[in-house]
Amino acid sequence: MKNLLNTKVKAVAANIRNKREELNYTQEYLAAKLHISQNAYSKIELGYTKITVERLFQVAEVLDCSITELINTEKAEAA
Repeated sequence: MKNLLNTKVKAVAANIRNKREELNYTQEYLAAKLHISQNAYSKIELGYTKITVERLFQVAEVLDCSITELINTEKAEAA
C-alpha cells in the first residue's frame, strides 16, 4: 500500500513538472507565484514534500489547468 501511494505521489509531482514544462514556465516563476522559494518548489516536483490540497489548488491555478489533470496518475504512469 505504501509503495502504491509513493508511486501516485511521484506521478502527481511528474504531472506538475510536465505541465510546467509544457507552458515553458521555470521553477523560479512557479515558486514566485506560489510565494515560496525555488528550492521548496523543486521539492514539490521531486515528490519530497507532501503537497497540501490548498497548494494543489494554487498550482493548478498558476498552471491554468484542472486539479484532475494534475492528479491523473494513469496519465503520468503511461508517459
